[in-house]
Amino acid sequence: MLKAYFRVVVGAMVLLSVVLTAYVNPNWMWFTIFIGVNLIQSAFTKWCLLETILQKLGIKKEGASC
Repeated sequence: MLKAYFRVVVGAMVLLSVVLTAYVNPNWMWFTIFIGVNLIQSAFTKWCLLETILQKLGIKKEGASC
């Protein structure tokens, strides 16, 4: 279940940042870059802040999601 929530949240954040970049201000692209860097970092460290937040919200972990 955690993997599904993780993918929905990350996908929504990427889409939101692209829309904000296109319609509000090009500086929102930094948000997209932050998301990408966080995903790369989590691949090497096996730690993801979003995963920790989702677990504290009560979502059960079924495997590594990052």
